[in-house]
This record gives sequence, structure tokens and C-alpha cells, in this order.
Amino acid sequence: MAKTLVTYFSRTGNTKLVAEAIFGALPGDKTLKPMAEAGDLGPYGLIVAGFPVHTHSVPYPAEVLLKTIPEGKKVALFSTHGSVAGSRLSREALEYASVLVARAKLIGTFSCRGKVSMKALEILMQSPEHEAWADMAASAATHPDESDLDGARAFARWITTLSAQGHYGGL
Repeated sequence: MAKTLVTYFSRTGNTKLVAEAIFGALPGDKTLKPMAEAGDLGPYGLIVAGFPVHTHSVPYPAEVLLKTIPEGKKVALFSTHGSVAGSRLSREALEYASVLVARAKLIGTFSCRGKVSMKALEILMQSPEHEAWADMAASAATHPDESDLDGARAFARWITTLSAQGHYGGL
């Protein structure tokens, strides 16, 4: 099996926690690094990249890394967000990230809820157009929870199987 890199961008620790769960469930030669320390992506056969959703999109540091993934490289994406799972808001950033890695071979995606910082919630609550979302995000305060991390580990096993078989699941 080829070498695997699990890399993540995390401000509050949610995405790092999910990255660690994915990393722990992956077999073989693997490396876990923050995106800022990822370095040369060439030696890796599979890159698993994760980020928190910021303003319905991919945060700039993650966008920069995703754009540098070499053509034809196998990649899996994951995100954390304050939205309800499966909602349009929870999917938008992964859809955009899949465009950023279009030259690569996207194997699959995973997302789960993550608590939103109190500072961000306070700012959003001041704005009437964001009030409903801020209420929804507040309900993510206990995430990622053990169920989310179990889902992340199952995702790791799934992408390992797909990668080994040469299948690509996409979004």
C-alpha cells in the first residue's frame, strides 16, 4: 500500500480531532500533519485533507493546499461545520473543495458537525440575516462527538478499500 498523508487545517481543534480519528483507522505507512507543515505532496499515494467550513466555503490556507495536490493523485476530503448534517450549508464547502482538486482523483468525502467558537456565535447573533444559522450552530456545541469520530473512522476504512481497488466515490 502507498504512503498516506492525513493533513488538516484547524482553528478550534474540531478538524484536528477528526483528522486524528481518520489517521488512527488507516492502515500502513501514514503521516499526520497540519496543512502548514504538509510540505511536498509527491511521495504520498493518498492524501486525506480536512478543513473547517468558514462562511460556507473552504478557508484560504486549505484552499492553497488543495490547489497544489498533484494531477492524478488520490485524494479524500473531510470537513467540520456548525450546520445540520446533510444540509446545503454543510455540503457547499466540500463541493467547492472538489472543484479545487479536480486534477486529482477524488475518492470520497466526509463531513461532521463541530462546535463553533463562542466569539463567532456572538458576532453572528448580532446580524439578523445570520441569527437562524447561529442558533443552529449553537446546537453543535457537543460535536464532534464519539458518533462523529466513529463515522470518521468508518470513512477511513472505506477510502482505504476504494483506493486499493482503484474505485473513486467522489461526493
